[in-house]
Amino acid sequence: MEELIRIERLSFGKDAIGHRADGKTVFVDGGVPGDALRVTIDEEKPNFCLAHIVEVVEASPDRVQAPCVYAGICGGCPWQHIAYAAQLEAKRANVVSALVRTAHFNDQAAEELVSACLPSKREMGYRNKIELGATRDKAGRFELGFRKGESHDLAIVDSCPVAHEALAKAPKALRGALRYLQRSEDLGIFRVGIRHSLRTHDLEIALWTAPGPFPRKAVATTLESALKTTSVVRVMADPGKTRKIKGVEALSGKGFWEEELAGSRFKTSAPSFFQVNTAQAEKLVATVIDGLGDLDEAVVADLYAGGGTFSIPLAEAGADVLAVESASSSVKDLRRNADANGVYVEVIGGDSARELPLLGELDALVVDPPRAGLAKGVAESIAEAAPARIAYVSCDAATWARDVARFQAVGYEPVRVQPIDLFPQTYHTEIASIFERRS
Repeated sequence: MEELIRIERLSFGKDAIGHRADGKTVFVDGGVPGDALRVTIDEEKPNFCLAHIVEVVEASPDRVQAPCVYAGICGGCPWQHIAYAAQLEAKRANVVSALVRTAHFNDQAAEELVSACLPSKREMGYRNKIELGATRDKAGRFELGFRKGESHDLAIVDSCPVAHEALAKAPKALRGALRYLQRSEDLGIFRVGIRHSLRTHDLEIALWTAPGPFPRKAVATTLESALKTTSVVRVMADPGKTRKIKGVEALSGKGFWEEELAGSRFKTSAPSFFQVNTAQAEKLVATVIDGLGDLDEAVVADLYAGGGTFSIPLAEAGADVLAVESASSSVKDLRRNADANGVYVEVIGGDSARELPLLGELDALVVDPPRAGLAKGVAESIAEAAPARIAYVSCDAATWARDVARFQAVGYEPVRVQPIDLFPQTYHTEIASIFERRS
């Protein structure tokens, strides 16, 4: 069944939103606010329906040509057909909407609290990392590609223009090199990560494989020829979501990737997390440091600290930092990075929710949890530590807004909400929010 609808806004997701003549909400893949579209309803739900575009009857002024030839295949950057200014407006609007829907703010209060989304200088070519999944095609040939949305299917691509230029053609180069290496035997590769720095010029290839015998020298030599690497490493792990790591070994070069951020150097192991947009991550760090105010001799906890993206700038600002991190590779990176940058950080290896009650009273706190947000009870533990200010960093507006309500319930009010665009061409937004304790 075909319908003619006008697109009104973007969802937090790949779909745009309009309404049928009967008032029912329609989610449309590939729509742009302002479009008039002829769509076909694919799935009817009680409160909404899903549709695809049959014809763009009237194109929105914000509809643009996607710069990547794989935009309709890969699915990793679903907003490429939307003008960048409109992307920024939509990202801010989604943060405002989350406050209203989930934290129950009134519209005016939410609008006044949320600042304009800080744009990325690079709209394309910004990613310092790409991750490729591995599979075999019907003929048994080794393939590399990006995961399609929530599926296990791979989009087989030759290039990725949202990555640094040094990484853009890596999929094709590595596919050829790894096919050559696996002419006679399967090396057990199920994932390949490549990182590059525009500042240090480091380029690392990380091969994720099942444990077992491995032709280290041949692999290192071939991959060094495929890309100009400073490091080639092998991460031995079990395939699957849990990816339990059994060991990491350097096949050639430094054995880690090095980046410069906010004037500090960060050495990052292949399994460890680092923000994919370095220049925007600097804005994120600056927003947090500025929002916490005077940190000289303040006792500050950094929960989910990773390799020290916040811990080290906090220490450089004069704070006594207690950094809590559970991933063993990140704990090692954090200790190494603190030493390399000449600052002292007390590193606590453990789960943030369990360690927090043991930290004692705090002057300030930084928390940058996974996408799922804070575990139940963590907001209460933070309140018991009684920091005057909290910086909460989130990459998911829905779980962030839920936690805003939890903080309010234990006596903390948001005083600044700053969306920062670390992921142009996608619907994802990083949120830096500052909370103050009510007197």
